[in-house]
Amino acid sequence: MEYFIRPAGSPPVNGYSHAVAFHGAMIAVSGQVPVDGDNLVGKGDAETQVRQVYANLATALEAAGSSLEHVVKLTVYLTDLDDLGAFRTVRDEHQDAERPPACSLVRVAGLVHPDFRVEIDALAVTPGAV
Repeated sequence: MEYFIRPAGSPPVNGYSHAVAFHGAMIAVSGQVPVDGDNLVGKGDAETQVRQVYANLATALEAAGSSLEHVVKLTVYLTDLDDLGAFRTVRDEHQDAERPPACSLVRVAGLVHPDFRVEIDALAVTPGAV
């Protein structure tokens, strides 16, 4: 099994892996930002950016042998709490309302690029682990 995961087509990295699998069942996904595989900022409204972040999370998880349905913890960083509704809209499309992951939400003054409005990191398990 590959433990340090950098999926093809994902945004380029500088000193980190998109996901790391450990203990055979846990996967830690680095903070994903609204950048596509061509390294283009997902400009636009907050919902567009959150959708790109979720697409990046899904890609990293798939490469690690998991999926969004196996996320057990999210940490969400928003630069503007007015974007919370957009986050919730997209989140609710990807999670089971009966088994939602643990989640922390942090309002931050800024992210690594001034156009980024959201960043999300995650912990997940491999299928069958829970």
